[in-house]
Amino acid sequence: MTGPPPTRPLDRRLRLMVLTHPAPACGRPLADVVRVCVEAGATAIQLRDKKATARELADQTRTLLPITREAGALLIVNDRLDVALAADADGVHLGPYDLPVGAARALATTEFVIGYSTDDPSEGARAAGHGADYLGVGAVFGTRSKPGLEGEAIGPARARTVARASGLPCVGIGGITVENAKTVIDTGAGISVLSAVMGSARPGDVVRRLAELF
Repeated sequence: MTGPPPTRPLDRRLRLMVLTHPAPACGRPLADVVRVCVEAGATAIQLRDKKATARELADQTRTLLPITREAGALLIVNDRLDVALAADADGVHLGPYDLPVGAARALATTEFVIGYSTDDPSEGARAAGHGADYLGVGAVFGTRSKPGLEGEAIGPARARTVARASGLPCVGIGGITVENAKTVIDTGAGISVLSAVMGSARPGDVVRRLAELF
C-alpha cells in the first residue's frame, strides 16, 4: 500500500513572493516598487492585474524581467500562460478557472514554474500529477483582495496538510502580515503577500521585515 509522495523541499526562490497591485499605495511606479521589494529580500514577484489586457501584461512583464533577474528573483505571471510564455517570464500561477495545469505543462519547458491555487489536499495531489511545481494555499487568514473570502480563513496548518497530500511545496496566501507570517513559515511553507506590501507607504521595509523571519 503506497502513501502520499514525499514532500519536495521548498524552492528558496518561493520563500517570499510579493503579488503586485497596478496602483501601489506608496504612489511610486510599479517597476520602482518591484525593484525595492527584490532588493529588500523578495525571492519572487507575481504580476497580478485582473483588468490589464494581454498586451499590457506582456509589456509589464518585459519591463519587470530585467529587475527581477538582476536580483535572482522569479517573475511569475498570474493566470495568463500565453503572456508568461510570450514575454519569457519564469512561470505562471493558475487558478481553478484558468487553463488546466496539464495543458500548461504540455506547452512549457521543464524549467518553467507552474503554480496552482487550492486548499484541497486531493486537488493538490491531482495538480502535482499534472505537472505543477508548487501550490498556493489560502486564504490562510482571510483576504481583502478577493471579494467574498474575507471571512474564509483556513489557518496555517492547512498548508502542511496540502503539502503532505500532494508532495509539492506550498506557499501560503491570504491576509499574511509581518505579525502573523511566522506561523505560516513554521509549517514549512513559503508566503505570498499582497496587501501588506502593496498597501504600505514603505513596501521595502515590510518586505525586509518579512525576509528576516526566514
